[in-house]
Amino acid sequence: MAHSPSGSHVAATSVGNEAFTDAVAEDGGDSKLSALLFDVSQQVQDGLQSMLKTSSEIARCDREIDAELERARDAVAENARALHDERERVQKAALAALDILSGGRCVI
Repeated sequence: MAHSPSGSHVAATSVGNEAFTDAVAEDGGDSKLSALLFDVSQQVQDGLQSMLKTSSEIARCDREIDAELERARDAVAENARALHDERERVQKAALAALDILSGGRCVI
């Protein structure tokens, strides 16, 4: 952890940040503008990391949704095939019943 010129504790995450904190320390740490710039740069970096994390989470959720949609499409297609087969079976049974009732011979 490094101390920012404003007194807040931050983790120096790059050589550039360490050089900046060293330069500010040499300056005596009295520069309010330097402290403000340091704090703003840390906030921007934190914001960017947060956006990256959010973007990754969105991409993961998108993949999960796509997989679930594919499973749903497969299930719908399977149900459609089963309904088609059932409809054909019922139609054949109905035709056979009509044939019997009309006095003909049932040939299935």
